[in-house]
Order: sequence, then structure tokens, then C-alpha cells
Amino acid sequence: MQIKAKEQASLYPSFDMLDQLHFKLIELESAESEYSKSIWRLGKHFLDSYMMLFIAEGEGWITVDGQFIELRSGAIYIGLPGQLVEAEVHAKGERGLYQIKFSVLCDGETSEASAHAMMKQMCMRMNDGAIRCSSPAAVNLLCQEIGQLTREENGLRRYYGQIRFQELLYTIFNDMVHVLQSTTPILPIEQVKNYIEQHYMEKITIQNMAEVARMSSRHFMRLFKKMYGCSAMDYLTIYRIKQAQIMMRNDYSPRLKEIAACVGFQDEMYFRRKFKQISGLPPAAFIRNSKQRIATIHSLGIGTLLALQVVPCAAQENHPWTAYYRRKYETDKVVPLVEDEDGCLEQLKTIRPDYIVAVREELSDSMSQRLNSLAPVCLLSKTDGDWRDHLRTAARFMNRLAAAEVWLERYEQKAAVVRAQLSEQTRQDRLIVLNVQGNVIQAMNPKTIASVFYSDLQLLAPEGIERIWHKHNLNIHDLAGLSIDRALVIVSEDEESRQTWAEMQQSEMWMVTKAAQNECIDMLIPGVLLDYTAFTHELMLDEVLKLWQHRP
Repeated sequence: MQIKAKEQASLYPSFDMLDQLHFKLIELESAESEYSKSIWRLGKHFLDSYMMLFIAEGEGWITVDGQFIELRSGAIYIGLPGQLVEAEVHAKGERGLYQIKFSVLCDGETSEASAHAMMKQMCMRMNDGAIRCSSPAAVNLLCQEIGQLTREENGLRRYYGQIRFQELLYTIFNDMVHVLQSTTPILPIEQVKNYIEQHYMEKITIQNMAEVARMSSRHFMRLFKKMYGCSAMDYLTIYRIKQAQIMMRNDYSPRLKEIAACVGFQDEMYFRRKFKQISGLPPAAFIRNSKQRIATIHSLGIGTLLALQVVPCAAQENHPWTAYYRRKYETDKVVPLVEDEDGCLEQLKTIRPDYIVAVREELSDSMSQRLNSLAPVCLLSKTDGDWRDHLRTAARFMNRLAAAEVWLERYEQKAAVVRAQLSEQTRQDRLIVLNVQGNVIQAMNPKTIASVFYSDLQLLAPEGIERIWHKHNLNIHDLAGLSIDRALVIVSEDEESRQTWAEMQQSEMWMVTKAAQNECIDMLIPGVLLDYTAFTHELMLDEVLKLWQHRP
């Protein structure tokens, strides 16, 4: 049984004190009412009030005091006064985005500083900086209604808009409480993680971190390793090396000694040794490789290259990753390749890549010959091997096999940590992973991204599911006889897919499953998560932690 929200709130002092705060709506703007373009931008500025962004339909990003946060449909971000923010959202449909400004007032017993501290503490509890709505549709309707009410001439109606805004906040806070169900003292450890990422260039000791966590050094070290699968000092070192890699990718990167000092290493030789240990390559080789221009004409290549710490110089125009890593890696050097073969080849001629990554089954003979005339072509195969084989094949082709093996070792460690943090009940449940696209429903098998669950996390599939794993389109009656304790459903964002899933939920065959009866159904928006690649497997592990880390 999941703990009820009312019972959960007492576990978190911040929520227990909500009745001492008074929230007032200042302004609500939607993408439709204010912006005619599908791309909404928030210029870099310091917030002078509390701000809430709700992505009803679309995707985008926000940077908060320099930290990059990915925003997706159904996500809410709350910003605090004084934070330096910048955002861009690619809204879809009429109601793609809502920006809400509000104030937080205190009663006589609570100071303004205390109110701000309470709000900050609540927002810091969210692992990825954003809040995942349990019902984006309900929040969307509330936002629409509030927007209409606040524009009324009748003051009583505008007052009702303020009341509905309180209901919106209750819905959001309730979703936050639902995520934070564990009594494990996670927040102090996460504060240390944030501390590391803000002060990595300085000298940091175990004692410093234990003080931030407000616990003894021994207890802190044990708890940190339990949560992240590595020691705090190892985490600090890995983070420093990642920052060094970012600097090395720059066209005009400083000397190695300066890079080492910038990321917190005073000893250059020690930095070189740690860099090779973590990256699988010595710094000089990494810098040399980062100058190589590697293009990919298939999504399998994108997720494979990213795991090898390679940002492609060119990739498919119509693939979500192309826009994602242009934002995440803050680079405008990724050329979006058109779908047309002749147009794509002309682009590649201009780019003059050192390597091209392609998929054998997707290439015509003529296209293969023309690509080989431009650069050496690494061919991956959809039918031969799994995503690990794809990673090793590309790495071997580009002389980066050591880097691939280091990545794979860390992935296995992370999978073991994630599995250890799942409840015994979750590990015993029979899980089905469904993909809903349009009017097609598929049960995802271990040769898809579902291998994260069935292979890497060793979760159990319903007995007899093998007979439907390779069906292109399931009929609801195909689920008869399957014992489904838990379901993860990946539903595309279009209306037809939502309707297909809604009809399935209403079917008697689905309602009698244990997953439906016990409300053990979780939803994911596909985005790039359906790609069968190394990088998306790691992303899915992160999603698993968000969904199930502290749930029965």
C-alpha cells in the first residue's frame, strides 16, 4: 500500500508548515495568449518573485544559477526570487506552456526569510530540479481556468481565480510529497552533491562534506556510497574530470596545467593519472579525439557516440537528440542532416567528417558506396548483437575501446546501485513494459530499451509474456492469463496515442490486473527513451530511480 499524502506530509517539516504561508497569484501567461511562435524564450535575468513554469505540451530547458535542467511535457519547475534563470521551450499545441508568477507571504509568526527558506527546502528535494505531474491534464485544465478567471472584470470571479490557484498549488505539493515517500535522510546527501558541483574547483575534504550533511564523517561516507554507489571523494573526482572534458572540447582550451587547476587539481601528474583512469584515455588523446569530426546518420549512432563522450558534428535533423545535445552541450556546431539522401550527402561533403556512423540495414548499396567515398564508415547492425556490442564496435573502429570499457564498467556499477535501492516488493513484482504509439500497443522485449529492466536490473517479466513480445500490435485479449503486478507505460504525446491508452485503461481485461487494482502503473513520455543505445540505457536507469527509488 502506498502511504496517503496526508500521512506522508508529517514526514516533511516544510509541508507541515504550509498553513503558515499565504500564496498570492501575481500573473499567469500562456504561450497562446502572449506568444505567437512555437518557441518560447525567457531571457537571462534575476527573478524578482516566485515563478512556476508548467510544460503542458512540449519540451525545453532552463538554466538556474548556471545549472542545466531538461524540461519535458508534464513537468513543472518552481524558481525562487534572486535566482538567475534563462529558459527556452518548444511548445506544442495551443496550451503548450504556462508561466506563473506568485508571491509568498507569511503570517505574524513567520519571517519572510523563514518563508523563503521553507520554499527553497521544498524545491531542493526534487532530484532533477523539476516536478513530475501525476496528472498533467488536470493541471493543464486548472491553468486554463485560472487564466480565464484572472482576466474577468468581475472582482469576485478574479478572487475565485486566486482560490483555484491554491488548488493548483495543493495538487503540485501533493505530487512532491508522493515522490518523497522515504524516511531515509536523503536531503542532506543531496545537499552535499550540490555542494560538490558548486565548489569542485576548491579544496574539499570529507570533513567539509560531512559538515554540509550535518552528520559524522563515518555515517556520511557510508550513506553517500549507499546512495550513489561510489565514495564521495570518487564522485568529486569524476565530476572534476567531466568538467575538464568540457574545457578540453573547446576550440581554444587552456594548457593542461591550467585546466587541472581550474577543476580543483593542484598536481598535474595526479590529474593526468585520474583522467586516464576515469576517461579510459590520457588527456592528450582525449583532446586529439575531441577535435575529430564524427557524423552519424542514424539514431543508434547518436546514443552510442554520446556514451563515448563524442558530440557528433552532424546528426539526423528529425531526431530529438540533435536538439537535445545542441542545448545540453551548449554547442551550435552540430549540423542537422536532412532526410533526403542527396541533400544529406551534400551536407556531409561540406562538413568533411573524419568518420561516419551508419546502420547496415538502413543503407542502400549506392548510399553505402557514396558514404565510403567521403570518410571511413562504421557500420552498426540492428540484428547482430546488443547495445553493448554497438558501443564496442564503434569504439574499436575509432580506437576508443578503453573508453568504452570504462563506460560499461561504470554502467554495471550504477545498475547494481539502482537495483539495491529498489524495494523487495518491486524486485518480486512481475513487470510489463508497454509502448503506445498511435493505435499500436507493443510489449517491449529484452532486445529493446526494456533490457534495462529485464536484464540489467533483473526484474521479473510476467510468465508466458514471450508469446507476445514480438507481436507488432497487441490486442487487449493478448494479456489474458498474464500475471501483471506492475506496469511501465511509455505513451507518445499525440492525441491518438493518449486515446488508445485511455481505452485500454477502461477495458475490463486491464482493470482486473494487479497493476491496475493496486495502482502500480507508471507513465513515461518517450522522447529519446525508446532508442536502443548505451546512453539511453543510462538515462532510463535515472528514470527508474525517480519512479521507484522510495516506493513500495
